[in-house]
Amino acid sequence: MEIYNNHKRLFGAAIILFIVLTMFAAILPALNAEKNDVPLPGSKALTPDELAGKGIYIREGCIACHTQQVRNVDMDKIWGSRPGIAADYARIKRTDVWRNTAMLMGSERTGPDLTNIGVRQPSQDWLLLHFYNPRSVVAQSIMPAYPWLFEVKEYPFPGDVAVHVPDEYRKGITGQIIATKEAMQLVAYLKSLKQVSLPDGKPTPLFLYGKDSKETGIAQSAASTKAIAAPQLDGAALYTANCSSCHQPNGEGLAGAFPALKGSKVVLDDNPEVQITIIMKGYNGRANEGYGVMPPVGTNNNLKPEEIVAIINHERTSWGNGSKQVTVDDVKKVIAALKPANEIAAKK
Repeated sequence: MEIYNNHKRLFGAAIILFIVLTMFAAILPALNAEKNDVPLPGSKALTPDELAGKGIYIREGCIACHTQQVRNVDMDKIWGSRPGIAADYARIKRTDVWRNTAMLMGSERTGPDLTNIGVRQPSQDWLLLHFYNPRSVVAQSIMPAYPWLFEVKEYPFPGDVAVHVPDEYRKGITGQIIATKEAMQLVAYLKSLKQVSLPDGKPTPLFLYGKDSKETGIAQSAASTKAIAAPQLDGAALYTANCSSCHQPNGEGLAGAFPALKGSKVVLDDNPEVQITIIMKGYNGRANEGYGVMPPVGTNNNLKPEEIVAIINHERTSWGNGSKQVTVDDVKKVIAALKPANEIAAKK
């Protein structure tokens, strides 16, 4: 063929073929994906502090041990309310012209997935203590400590954020342990990691390969809702998943950081109203004692009344506690009383 004897035609044809293939294999699919995978309503772009925290997250090697992807398999249910979709990452852009470190989906879970950590663990106090020494909040943790994100001051300045580290982890430090600006930026980034609800009418992806989730044996009659707790719900497991990171598996909390549930007046009170309210709305009434602000765990984690009952009754019957157990009706009444009047009217 004559084209092989004419280098101008040969290279010209090769260039044209390359451009055409690039259009169909890369550019057009990318434009189509950009058109279809738009940011979800309710999602927000990172603030400057959150963006700086993302850079620190990368710098400190967090991407080596943590993923940010909830797969559509049953074992990933603990990391998010639904499997991830492309639109969850639509707001993520290149760091700059030279660095494409936008996607931090990761490929290894030496530590837990962080896709929804902003909902699952929104406590600033817990996150800072975890950075300073992970073993102080999770005894079995193999995560390295990041003490260089903190400084020690004898006299903190107004606006400084003090970290309430238990004495056994202070290693002789006598001053106040203060979070640096970088530590606060890293916290801001982690708290920004939240799954956004899908728009109404959009089908929610399903988790696959799990046990049969039919209502067999799950639906309860009106009489059974008055039982202390649904027998299939494991209060100890629910406590571990939702509460033990702060209050600890032994219910003793962490001195100066998170209050104990063992022997707690709130837990031992026969009237569960305060305990249920704290779970649903959070609590900051002991901040003047140095304790962190408790987030609304029940609301954040979308706990059902039956799950709340199981957790409360576990707390009321464990670690030497022996207070009156609660029923599903007790929890529902308190939750109904907490709802704003406009929300109640909207349902009528």
